[in-house]
Amino acid sequence: MSKTTPATPDASVGDQDLGAAGSQLSTAPTESLSVPALGVVGWARWFWRQLTSMRVALLLLLLVALGAIPGSLIPQSGTDATKVADFVKNNPTLGDVYDKLGLFHVYSSVWFSAIYILLFVSLVGCIVPRTWQFVGQLRSRPPGAPKRLTRLPAYTTWRTAAEPEQVREAALALLRKRRFRAHLAGDNVAGEKGYVREVGNLAFHIALIVLLTAFAWGQLFKSEGNKLVVEGDGFSNTLTQYDDFKSGNLFDTGDLVPLSFRLNKFTGTYETNGPNKGTPRLYQAAITYSEGAYGKGRKTLVKVNEPLEIGDAKVYLTAHGYAPLITVRDGKGNVVFRDAVALLPLDSNVTSTGVIKVLDGYQNAKGVSEQLGISAFFLPTYTKGSETASTFPALNNPVLNLTPYHGDLGVDSGIPQSVYQLDKSHVKDFKDAKGQELRENLKPGQTMKLPNGAGSVTYEGTKQWANFQVVQQPASGWALAGALTAIFGLAASLFIQRRRVWVRAVRGADGTTVVEMAGLGRSESAKLPEELGELAGVLYDQAPGVPDRDAAPDEPPDAQRPAQSPVADPALEPSTEPTTPDPQVVPAERPEK
Repeated sequence: MSKTTPATPDASVGDQDLGAAGSQLSTAPTESLSVPALGVVGWARWFWRQLTSMRVALLLLLLVALGAIPGSLIPQSGTDATKVADFVKNNPTLGDVYDKLGLFHVYSSVWFSAIYILLFVSLVGCIVPRTWQFVGQLRSRPPGAPKRLTRLPAYTTWRTAAEPEQVREAALALLRKRRFRAHLAGDNVAGEKGYVREVGNLAFHIALIVLLTAFAWGQLFKSEGNKLVVEGDGFSNTLTQYDDFKSGNLFDTGDLVPLSFRLNKFTGTYETNGPNKGTPRLYQAAITYSEGAYGKGRKTLVKVNEPLEIGDAKVYLTAHGYAPLITVRDGKGNVVFRDAVALLPLDSNVTSTGVIKVLDGYQNAKGVSEQLGISAFFLPTYTKGSETASTFPALNNPVLNLTPYHGDLGVDSGIPQSVYQLDKSHVKDFKDAKGQELRENLKPGQTMKLPNGAGSVTYEGTKQWANFQVVQQPASGWALAGALTAIFGLAASLFIQRRRVWVRAVRGADGTTVVEMAGLGRSESAKLPEELGELAGVLYDQAPGVPDRDAAPDEPPDAQRPAQSPVADPALEPSTEPTTPDPQVVPAERPEK
């Protein structure tokens, strides 16, 4: 095998050359903690550099996560004002501290908004220059090979009888075939691959901005309301129709999507045996809906996790229960109340409770106007021996327990009260023949007589009700797109390596062509030497090696394979090898393809 003595380059020049070869492998900004220059402009530039650094961005992201913790643990006024009032009532000192710190409205507080805005500015200030820098890299060519390829992490070399121009043309075609951005740079071919890594990195950060924007937009303009609808009743999307309603700070009632619907029938079936007994199998509401004020009625089914979508509004089915049909007559037999009264479930078997309130028209046996309040306890499936709870959620053996009261229910005091609770402060109970509080169990069709001719209460049957949640969440599609983009972008930035490959072919002192191949990646990876070895094997087939003059006569030419010699990454630590590399090219086996 022949020997060659390459020229000995200056060490400082070699280091500069290696720095140029490894430049622009990333658009990550350089972290700097240097002391700012004097003056307002110097301090402003220093503050901007710190704000747009990756370190500060990660810190702000951590602060956003920490700030969301009290928003999850402490009741929020925008979500449940009643719980906030109860918390302040039970913990007056702590409640006052929480109120001053804005912990009852975390997501609209000054401190959380400040962190949120700073994170947004930090991401934008980081992404914009990196994007322009990356565009510039795409428009430019990979740098030429450094003078000392032996200092790169992956390196191989061999001698061949092919002409240098032929080797370079073959290497250029090979790299382009393997999707490298390659070009001729003097006596070498430079190629680069893995730009998707930086695309994924930028896409991840841009997706975070999209997520932040979509989240903020959705919180400011969102609306969410609940409405309990009994079979046969309807709903129109106006603010007064909701049982409870909450919205963002910038939401306007004019933004409500014009829609209406009527609940025709609710259908629920359940597992009848086994470990999942009572678990719903079918849970759907048949409705007739219309869009706009004069829209044509259309029939559809609303199921759990299958909402009705009209414009920007989604109508979800969230709960179900029973509404016994009650008829109340006064002492003269006049009907003073007839309606289906929705009762609230207490357990998974739909054991329910509620109140029937007769506010107007009722007169007792003496002709005195009063108000009636009837506590109701309902069991869809009554089982003897289990009188306090239903044993199954379906209407297999419904029983309605009623306890009537008469007097003043307090609704005329001006103090709001729940339709599901009874204020017993100014009412009296009815007494049975034994002087005990009147209480009876009724089955459908049965009537409870009030004592002393005070009237009657009839349980005529049972309807079902369904609770619907109407949600308008703008920018939810953008949030989903941002989340998916962030996932794929992060995966690309983690699993794709950006790397460069150089192939140098020059004529040696003995007239043969010396081929050198080297690779450099942004980070150390075992895949880079493997990929370089594969490329060298393909190129070796097109420019096979020649035997060294000192080689044994019976040694085949294919015994000279490209020798790979990993060395330290010059970007991480300086090389300790001598300035003049060993001129001996060590013969080895032919590389496997």
